[in-house]
Amino acid sequence: MKVILQQDIRGQGKKGELKEVSDGYGRNYLLPRGLAVEATADNLNAMRLKDKARQAQIARERAQAQENAEKLGAVVVHVKAKAGAGGKLFGSVTSSQIAEALAAQHDIHIEKNQIVQAEPIRQFGTFQVKCKLGYEITGTIHVMVTEEK
Repeated sequence: MKVILQQDIRGQGKKGELKEVSDGYGRNYLLPRGLAVEATADNLNAMRLKDKARQAQIARERAQAQENAEKLGAVVVHVKAKAGAGGKLFGSVTSSQIAEALAAQHDIHIEKNQIVQAEPIRQFGTFQVKCKLGYEITGTIHVMVTEEK
């Protein structure tokens, strides 16, 4: 019996795959629990349409990530921080602050968990921070930390 899996099933396969299973396993376990549907012509066509839509979504997300990477290289994000004596910051500049400043100043929306800091920024100056945008696309954010007055 051929079935289309509706969920990941250990030992059988991933969601959306077409699998050949024994008749009893399919009729008595997979189909009643909604883990799979029978591979009819309509269900196969629906599976192909969903796969095509998923591929188009991935292509759009990849293009957006590439566009964001190009925008990041051309902008400088200004972050203001409070300082103590000797030019040291109170605390550090976090990825959350960088993401908020990037959205406010340049209208580029990036999640804070996509920003990777090797070490926290604890002093004034200009820094380069890596940003993982997904699909193996990375960008560099230029951050300028200045004193808040």
